[in-house]
This record gives sequence, structure tokens and C-alpha cells, in this order.
Amino acid sequence: MLYFALGYAVVAAVLSMIAFVSYGFDKRRARAGGRRVPERTLHVMALLGGWPGALLAQRVFRHKTQKVAFRIVFWLCVMTHAAILTGVVYLLLV
Repeated sequence: MLYFALGYAVVAAVLSMIAFVSYGFDKRRARAGGRRVPERTLHVMALLGGWPGALLAQRVFRHKTQKVAFRIVFWLCVMTHAAILTGVVYLLLV
């Protein structure tokens, strides 16, 4: 269980950093009119465990905070991630 927790923490930290940087990059590209990071990519990063970094980036960069549809899908990804993680932990403890 300890190895699982440590592995999960490392993966979540790395994905959070990648998500944070991706949001910042997307915000910069949005202002410059360049090619953007697809919303699907941002959601997949959140679903895989990068949601803390994504949430922080939304606050820091004030990015993707006004699009209601994006926010709904984002929070569904967070809840899905939490449900899967809870199920895995439960199965490991039983």
C-alpha cells in the first residue's frame, strides 16, 4: 500500500506540474492568437491525476474560468478520478 501511495503521489505531482504549465501555455497562446492546447487534452490530464495543478493554474492564470461547459467537464473529471482512486484504495485494503 505504501508503494502505491508513493507512486500515486509522484504521478499526481508530475501530472499536476504538466497541467499547470499546459494551462499557462494555452493562456499565452490564447492571447497571442496561436495554436491552442485542446480542451480534451486539458481534461485528460485532470482525469489522470493532474487536476490539482489544473485547478491552481485556473486560479493563477484566470484561464478557463468563464466557460461553464469546460468547468462542468473539468469537475466531472475530478469526481471520476476521485471515485476511481477510492475504488482502487478500497480494493487494496480489502
